[in-house]
Amino acid sequence: MTAIEWLDAWSVEEGSQRATKVFTEAYGSQPAGIWSAPGRANLIGEHTDYNGGLVFPFALLHRTYLALTPRTDGVIRLVSGQESTVWEGHVDDLRAGSVDGWAAYVTGVAWALREAGHRVGGFDAAVTSCVPYGAGLSSSAALEASVAVALDEVYGLGLAGTRNAPNDAGRITLVEACIRAEREMAGANTGGMDQSASLRSREGYLLLLDCLDQSTKHVPFDLESSGLALLIIDTRAPHQLVDGQYAQRRATCEAAAGALGVSVLREIADAGDSFDDVSARLELAQERLQGQELDVVRRRVKHVLGDIERVHIVERLLAEGKTVEIGPVLTEAHVSLRDDYEVSCVELDVAVDAANEAGALGGRMIGGGFGGSAISLVALSDAERIAGAVAQEFEERGFNAPGFMIAAAGAPAF
Repeated sequence: MTAIEWLDAWSVEEGSQRATKVFTEAYGSQPAGIWSAPGRANLIGEHTDYNGGLVFPFALLHRTYLALTPRTDGVIRLVSGQESTVWEGHVDDLRAGSVDGWAAYVTGVAWALREAGHRVGGFDAAVTSCVPYGAGLSSSAALEASVAVALDEVYGLGLAGTRNAPNDAGRITLVEACIRAEREMAGANTGGMDQSASLRSREGYLLLLDCLDQSTKHVPFDLESSGLALLIIDTRAPHQLVDGQYAQRRATCEAAAGALGVSVLREIADAGDSFDDVSARLELAQERLQGQELDVVRRRVKHVLGDIERVHIVERLLAEGKTVEIGPVLTEAHVSLRDDYEVSCVELDVAVDAANEAGALGGRMIGGGFGGSAISLVALSDAERIAGAVAQEFEERGFNAPGFMIAAAGAPAF
């Protein structure tokens, strides 16, 4: 029987100890404090965030831990538990795009906060994480959010609130800084769902986020009481959002919105127009598609409008206690992401199909795509057997061995 690798989350105590150890070994002193932030999974609503749509993510139990001490000289020093070399720079030298690699996500937050008028200086920091890197579970947003709450506290910005009484309005400001860090310093033009999930989620709840106005609704998420589980499958297929494919999808959607005379595709969804009508309007406005192929644009728009509607469907099913019926909606979303949005890959397709064939209620790829992770809604009693079936299928096809998690809605950054 093929072995199953379960990717366990660290306890807060273990994560804090690990971060402290990296810090003291690098700098020879104790940090001023430890902060952490979660990765995220998204139940439904993919590639809708940058189209002003609806998304339904939640914070994972897997977190990035940051040990940090402020400095008075403006120097920034960074070290990672996964990379022993210390990065060093100065806060006054930070410019958009001036830092490469993982340090861009850290320094980018400091830069963005300063750009927004907040008094942020230098610091020594050490990072370690149990959020799987490259798995489409937003390890980058977890890193950014941990830096944001740390700098907020040590520099007295008063934005995050406390763990038990978070300041949501202030956290929106931190989300905006994290988004700027990822877009302008790290060069990944992401939509903002990940940072919102890491900073604005609640433990035990899904975050229904309206990306048009940033309003939220917290929806209870307790699958275990219904005898269900959400199985996350890390395919270990390479996952990169900065290789141009993600940006290409976004540009196509922006061109479609422009051709349709709206600022974002969400406006089309809210208007309630049929897809046939939207398709006909796109054909009439071909000259405004900025060179985009009409058939491709139609399929991209079809997915975005469909996934916004699927968020509404899942919200209704949860409210009615019909959680089992979410499974087919997830599979429908995967087919759309595979065929209309074309962001899946063979490993993701095999993961979803193998899980469904083994008895999962439904599933889909999550995240930006082109690798990363999938989710499957399963009976809790079947989770290990279904994970084994997926692992065996991967082994038979010669893929990298996948990793697995049983998802639960964790706490936001603190």
